Amino acid sequence: MGILQKLDTNERKAFKLHLLYSGLDGLVRGALILNQFIFIKSLKGSNVQLSFLFQFSMVVFLFAMLANEIMRRYPNRKKLLRTVGLIARLPLITFAFFPAIVPEGLSNHFHILFLGVFLLFYSSQIAVIPSINQYLKGNYKHRNFGKLFGYATTVNKILMMVSTAGAGLLLDWNADSYRIFYPAVGILGVISIFQLTKIEFKHQVEPIQTPIWQALGDSFKRIFDILKNNIPFRHLEIGFMLYGFAWMSTHAVITIFYDTGLGLNYSSVAFYNNAYNLVAILVLPLFGKLIGNMDPRRFGIITFGSLMLFIAFTGISEVVSTNFDIVGLKIYHMLLIAVVFNGLFMGSMPLLWGIGSSYFCEPNQAADFQSVHLFLTGFRALFAPIIGIKLYELMGFGFTYAVGIVLLAFAILLMIYSERKFPKEA
Repeated sequence: MGILQKLDTNERKAFKLHLLYSGLDGLVRGALILNQFIFIKSLKGSNVQLSFLFQFSMVVFLFAMLANEIMRRYPNRKKLLRTVGLIARLPLITFAFFPAIVPEGLSNHFHILFLGVFLLFYSSQIAVIPSINQYLKGNYKHRNFGKLFGYATTVNKILMMVSTAGAGLLLDWNADSYRIFYPAVGILGVISIFQLTKIEFKHQVEPIQTPIWQALGDSFKRIFDILKNNIPFRHLEIGFMLYGFAWMSTHAVITIFYDTGLGLNYSSVAFYNNAYNLVAILVLPLFGKLIGNMDPRRFGIITFGSLMLFIAFTGISEVVSTNFDIVGLKIYHMLLIAVVFNGLFMGSMPLLWGIGSSYFCEPNQAADFQSVHLFLTGFRALFAPIIGIKLYELMGFGFTYAVGIVLLAFAILLMIYSERKFPKEA
């Protein structure tokens, strides 16, 4: 790979391990991308439980500041992350002992166990995601940060596509196959964290001078100080709040729409997921370069606008429902347009969400700024998914989509205003 020849020794070693971690993580995420569809279609979980399942992937970030405070004090970051990986990801083995699916689905206590295992799985993110920023920020030069992150994310997306397609085919062949591949990806998830922690990281342990709860209070004070004093970053986070509510309130509703509104099978849902991931792969290298040379707020306009058009064309498919079948796949014309915009969104969002905050801070502040970002992600996850479900149940698909579109329009306008009035310092 030509890019390796342009890197110094530390960057090259970190990049290889980052690629390996991203690849394994892609296999894990791809196999789990249909978990909400499995839950609603085969296990027959309720709409509200479905909103909780999606909510768990984000609400855990409410504890990001606590995790950050623990990691500040813990002398061995590698051991801590590997322990988290074992505790949070190995429980996916539990699904090997689930009963066979029957037409009426599984009983409610299996729904609750399903939710509990995934709550535990997602909890690992509050330790892993800030650590990724620190590992990479300490090894990648600023000019290479976005580009290398983009390459690794591309590998992640490619293997995610392979994994998603395989999971879809397996589930259409046998709906119980999740009982086999869920335990396998749990083990892969642990291995991926072990690879990440091989990246060199000089952890400066802070002396323990205050109780953790007092220190946690200081961490929240840092949140408010950062948001108060760094206006461009504050505007970016407000934009994320608007975007996040739009995305979280429509995501689970779109899953229901695929099932009850369009009658898609597993392979069709996997096809649409892979279609947008293919677009994301094609644009990731470009977006990786763009975010390194562009104000994150301007980059956010691309991201928020793409999501807005994805939601819009998904909604239009309910009215303009022309479609055709091919090799067992149900292809809607409007959804084909929608997945292009979803691909642009998925190609830009990992970069903006993952490293956008770091453009407003110094390297030693990266974890604090990302923790602020993660905490706010968890905060909006407390209410956005369930509000989206309730909007759908009261007003239908179209109204729920319209609310998301309006919120994204406001986010775009805020990014335009913020960049013009408060340009980022060089």
